[in-house]
Amino acid sequence: MEKNIRNFCIIAHIDHGKSTLADRFLEFTSTVEKREMKAQLLDSMDLERERGITIKLTPVRMHYRDYIINLIDTPGHVDFNYEVSRSLAAVEGAVLLVDATQGVQAQTIGNLYLAIEQNLKIIPVINKIDMPLANIEKTKAEIIHLLGCDENEIILASGKTGLGVEEILNAVIERIPPPETDSQSAPRALIFDSVFNEYKGVVASVRVKNGAFKKGDRIYLIGTSSPAEILELGHYKPKFIQTNELKNGEIGYIVTGLKEVRDCRVGDTIASLKAFEENKNIQPLPGYKEVKPMVYAGIFPKEGDKYQELRDAIDKLKLNDSALYYEPEHSQALGFGFRCGFLGMLHLDIFQERLSREHDVDIVITVPSVAYRINKTNGEELVIHSPQEMPDPAHIRTIAEPWMKLDVITPKDYVGNVMALVSERKGQYINTEYLSTGSDQRAILHYEIPLASLITDFYDKLKTVTSGYASMNYEYKGYEETEVVRLDILIAEEAVEALSMLVWKDEAYKVGKKIVESLKESLPRQQFEVKIQAAIGGKIIAAERLSAYRKDVLAKLYGGDVTRKMKLLQKQKKGKKRMVSHGKIDIPTETYLEVLKR
Repeated sequence: MEKNIRNFCIIAHIDHGKSTLADRFLEFTSTVEKREMKAQLLDSMDLERERGITIKLTPVRMHYRDYIINLIDTPGHVDFNYEVSRSLAAVEGAVLLVDATQGVQAQTIGNLYLAIEQNLKIIPVINKIDMPLANIEKTKAEIIHLLGCDENEIILASGKTGLGVEEILNAVIERIPPPETDSQSAPRALIFDSVFNEYKGVVASVRVKNGAFKKGDRIYLIGTSSPAEILELGHYKPKFIQTNELKNGEIGYIVTGLKEVRDCRVGDTIASLKAFEENKNIQPLPGYKEVKPMVYAGIFPKEGDKYQELRDAIDKLKLNDSALYYEPEHSQALGFGFRCGFLGMLHLDIFQERLSREHDVDIVITVPSVAYRINKTNGEELVIHSPQEMPDPAHIRTIAEPWMKLDVITPKDYVGNVMALVSERKGQYINTEYLSTGSDQRAILHYEIPLASLITDFYDKLKTVTSGYASMNYEYKGYEETEVVRLDILIAEEAVEALSMLVWKDEAYKVGKKIVESLKESLPRQQFEVKIQAAIGGKIIAAERLSAYRKDVLAKLYGGDVTRKMKLLQKQKKGKKRMVSHGKIDIPTETYLEVLKR
């Protein structure tokens, strides 16, 4: 049976045509009927379709030439590379897709290295060869430089027209090895994804590594020590197709019957309960490296009584998004909420959208920050994720921040612009490699850079200075010492906790000034004058004033004694003074977002 199974995934840079090529596979193998076919079929979330990007991995089972072919479509954006690494652990090979109009990009290289780490068979494919701007020869040269493969191993294709689809499927069958049978006899399966279904409970996407699982089997989740029963199992086509059994090498789903989402973790191993009771030494399958969140932000419900709804919603999203980290947090200003960790700003943006759309929960997000390591004068070490956790500066010996290895691919004409941008963001140049030769030569610039420089608008700025041609990929390097201070924002002389942030000491004035100016533009005017201030440790470093609305109290007067006018103006002045002392400023969500875009 295993000999007729092939498991593979598609890896590529964002927008290189993975989902479109997957559509052609489904059409060619008649997995989906023509009347049910639509663009980006495997992108099941509305959010994916609207943005034109893949966010979640999606498995599907196809039949071709007497073979069962399991495909996993993967995201391309660096913020979702954890989805890619999970997909790679469930397959034996990968189709490396490269856009003929753009050539090798940063995530092409990043995802390729992930596949090589898993010892997967790589099938290089050049996509979009039908496009007028396609440069096939140049792209071939870049792939050969990258992989060290022969030219005849590279397949030419078009996801739009279906050209090369048959050749790719034949290559999958001929080049990718069948699943191996594990020497351990006990049935085991790796959970590579899971989702909460309102009717079925927790549904786990699995790759069976040994033995077989049947409907009604009692199972045991080794990582969480949770017993369960298989209520239903089957394959993805891409809808749920029920079967009675999942055998070694197959990819499918298992309805566990579990009601607690925490009991079914991605990376866990499902074993037969009977086999586990007979042999407690059954080893879990190699799971996944614990994901390291890169960006942290406070998440609070807009309405205080929605805390439990927010908790339930995050619990369910966590099941489907294993890269998400969260723990309870309390803020004097915002009440009860959560400190959440994300892989990047896009990950945070998608999380916010999903909370709103899928769970109808509106939230307030504090200014994102990175995790700092603090060494105190008493020898104590701690990791802080928010400005509120910052200890008294007198008790701090050293502060360290996370640094990243950054790769930027850009045409040579923009190398100077990229270098200037990275230098401005405190990046350190390592070296330059060249992917191609000739007039349209492209370079890979290698840097080391603080993560804090990347998390806000670095990607947008990079696209701007390279006219949209550059791409980037980054990975965690380690911690290095730095000097940071807590910057507080005061509105009407009250500190706004959600706007507090940790900034480099030498940039505090510039950042503070920019924020108070941004707030002056975006805050709605009140009936009294509002002070907007940036402060470090009680010292004001930047300030602006938002002028008040002026009600025309003299409108009802028609001539008469000037003293009456003066009395009315004095009365108005006293009223505004009272407002200043008692007035509260309601800061709209749009204003927070404006500050985030700084």
